[in-house]
Amino acid sequence: MSGRLFSSRLPPLARRAPLHITRRVMHHASARAGGLLGVQNSLLRTVQRRPWPQGAFSVHNVPAVRTISFARALPKLVLRLARLPALFGGATIAGLAYVQYQATQAGNYAMDALRRAGDVTGETAGSIFGGAMDIVDQTRRGWERTKDDVELPEWLRLILRKEAGSEGGEGGSSGPEGSPKQSRAAGAAAVGGATGAAFGYSESSEEDDRSGEQTARDDQMMMLTKKMIEIRNMLQTIGQSDTLTLPSIVVIGSQSSGKSSVLEAIVGHEFLPKGSNMVTRRPIELTLVNTPDAHAEYGEFPSLGLGKMTDFSQIQRTLTDLNLAVPAEKCVSDDPIQLHIYSPNVPDLSLIDLPGYIQIAGHDQPKELKQKISELCDKYIQPPNVILAISAADVDLANSTALRASRRVDPRGERTIGVITKMDLVDAQRGASILGDRKYPLRLGYVGVVCRVPHSTGLFSRGGGNITNAIVKNENAYFSAHPLEFGPESELFVGTSTLRKKLMQVLEQTMASSLQGTSDAIHQELEEATYEFKVQYNDRPLSAESYLAESLDAFKHSFKEFAEHFGRPQVRELLKRELDQRVLDILAQRYWNKPISELGPASAEPEPLSGLPKADPESLFWHRKLDASASSLTKLGVGRLATTVLANQLQAHVDHLISTSTFSAHPFARQAISEAASGILNERFYGTSDQVENCIKPYKFEIEVEDNEWSKGRENVTGSLKEELVAVEAAMKDVEARIGGKRKLKDVLGFVERVRKGDVVLEGDGVGGAGGFSSALLATGREAAFLRDRADIIKMRLLAVKSKQCATKKNKYYCPEVFLDVVADKLTATAVLFLNVELLSEFYYNFPRELDSRLGKHLSDTEVERFAREDPKIRRHLDIIRRKEMLELVLEKMESLRQLEGREKRSKAAQQQAAAAAKERGRGWSFF
Repeated sequence: MSGRLFSSRLPPLARRAPLHITRRVMHHASARAGGLLGVQNSLLRTVQRRPWPQGAFSVHNVPAVRTISFARALPKLVLRLARLPALFGGATIAGLAYVQYQATQAGNYAMDALRRAGDVTGETAGSIFGGAMDIVDQTRRGWERTKDDVELPEWLRLILRKEAGSEGGEGGSSGPEGSPKQSRAAGAAAVGGATGAAFGYSESSEEDDRSGEQTARDDQMMMLTKKMIEIRNMLQTIGQSDTLTLPSIVVIGSQSSGKSSVLEAIVGHEFLPKGSNMVTRRPIELTLVNTPDAHAEYGEFPSLGLGKMTDFSQIQRTLTDLNLAVPAEKCVSDDPIQLHIYSPNVPDLSLIDLPGYIQIAGHDQPKELKQKISELCDKYIQPPNVILAISAADVDLANSTALRASRRVDPRGERTIGVITKMDLVDAQRGASILGDRKYPLRLGYVGVVCRVPHSTGLFSRGGGNITNAIVKNENAYFSAHPLEFGPESELFVGTSTLRKKLMQVLEQTMASSLQGTSDAIHQELEEATYEFKVQYNDRPLSAESYLAESLDAFKHSFKEFAEHFGRPQVRELLKRELDQRVLDILAQRYWNKPISELGPASAEPEPLSGLPKADPESLFWHRKLDASASSLTKLGVGRLATTVLANQLQAHVDHLISTSTFSAHPFARQAISEAASGILNERFYGTSDQVENCIKPYKFEIEVEDNEWSKGRENVTGSLKEELVAVEAAMKDVEARIGGKRKLKDVLGFVERVRKGDVVLEGDGVGGAGGFSSALLATGREAAFLRDRADIIKMRLLAVKSKQCATKKNKYYCPEVFLDVVADKLTATAVLFLNVELLSEFYYNFPRELDSRLGKHLSDTEVERFAREDPKIRRHLDIIRRKEMLELVLEKMESLRQLEGREKRSKAAQQQAAAAAKERGRGWSFF
């Protein structure tokens, strides 16, 4: 410095004041008068506060002047040195982007034969480009951390913010509500992304220019939205109460507005049903779940149980089939289709797609179709749902059916987002005027999109992959071509990416605002469920598994009691009763009278049964008749008969146990238990019958009778004959009642007897009636005559069995009834031994284990749940328990949401405090 500078006073100071004092004054400009006058006054006060008069202590000012000059020069030097790598990196990236753009243009004309070489080149280029981007990104993060850690003066913070704003301005600006914006620089990003895709570079075309704090906040918001959507799905399973629902985004629009294209652009796949006629006939509740760590995209239909579908064309076919299942005469249904899509490329959203509005119903559609669609849409667009009103750009907003419907339920437009599709079909100025329309204002604003997927031909076709990037690139190219209308200065919302982010923000805010009301409703529902559970079920816990186990244990206990009371004696009695009936059948066939088949003279018997007591003991006729009767009994298939009788009895007992158990209300369990029993019996049937048949084979050739066996058989057959006599007399009374009384029965019997004796001759067997009696009366008379004769024969044989002639076994030919009963008893005793071993014991052992196998171990959770819900009482019990548990779980998740929101609020408060502290420290900065 020269001596003239030291000797100067106010003029040099006044000349230097705008350079270094003004910054200090501007820092506190908000607290004083604004404008140039404020700056001048501040400068004047600063000069007036100098503690020395003009010209005094000149040499003392030298260090102060030099210190101030050094403090001003050092930050600029640091800033320029820091900007050199950034400028160099920016120039390098811009050059690479230009090279990639040129490569993309050239790649569009390449032949299919170059595909493999292009893939190799793409991998190399991608790795080099990725390395360069990693270096630049690491440098940027290091600089950001350095900025945050180093305490900087306020004027240097202003410079850095100004420089960052000038360099990062191309990243877009935020419109109202803090929503993101597309910008002109997005076109360059799209070009770079397209080239990267052409060379195999798989990174997204949308550059993430967010700061670390903004990224963390966005991730926090995504987590909140994901948990809220999870809570919403849980509330849907609890019930249909309107108070127990969190809002969704309801998509409405006319059939030609591009509604499906918007949803497919958000999802990234063509999956919605399409067709020339009305295809969407049911609401589609679409839940998008972001899976950042997953590598596959798939969809699920929770209510159908079809599993994961990775082929979106299959999802499209399924949706088409479900919609077309609605009858043509009905056309629309309010039964929703639930579809969940999991992908790392989708945001966490809850959307409801509705049938498109129509103006006129077709000739093959019901006349009330327009009204039905309107009513269905009105049902879903009620609060608190967010309305996504789709309108085409080539249609005036005044004619938008979606906006007209939304204004009916949301007149102030507080929960309606307007989406203008097909922006490329109108002039850019007109499109901008539509997005900035003030005649139909919406608080959430309008978003312009071009959801048409560009047709890709040549070497790098998109195939069946994700279409979101292609749509975004196409949109960026269009909107970047009109920077005046859609640039950052226009403050208009454009692009599918903007729409996706806006939907996430609006849904998160809407869900968060409705959490308190929903929480209160859940508390009330939980109190009611708890009270009902305590009053009706006495807090008794129950689950489908425990109910099945208890029912199975109770049934096996009942079966055990049956097994203890049904053993060999009961089997013997059962089989003996069956063989006694067979003995009576053989006696009736070979000894007793035959039914009267026709009216006519009765033929004389060579050896009537009435002459048996006085017959010759060596009479071959009676010997052969008894031997044939015994042979019929032993060779009738006793093994098969005995096994069949026992198996039928066991099956009948099992069915009885089922009917008296809790399984009686469960068709599935009844069938399973019955099949278990029949399976075991069928498996043992043939082996048991063969064993029994082999054991009774000696009785087919020779039968030895003991005295005690004869006495027992004589007693048994007396009882059997008495029972048979009672049955015959009961049948006779039934005939008497049918014919009209004893008198009329006597007259008919008298006429039948005269015909049988030959006193009266009938022609045609009395088909047309005879003797004043109809053919029906004559048929009844024949039956009465047969029963009368049968009763007489049984009475006669009862007297014979009780006589002294039948007291000993040596007179067996005179007493065939007693002998056949003894044979039946021997067959029964032998058969029971093997029936007990081969069938009964095996059944008792295997049946409970088969029950465990069929109803315990091999049932899936779904089958167990279905079994329990077959009983209405158990279903109500399970529903109240499940409702109570689900409400408690939802409340826990809501509490975790509140904790996340609390951490977010504390984080924001800490950031605000840190900013205020930094501002205070900046105010205290001094040049000295």
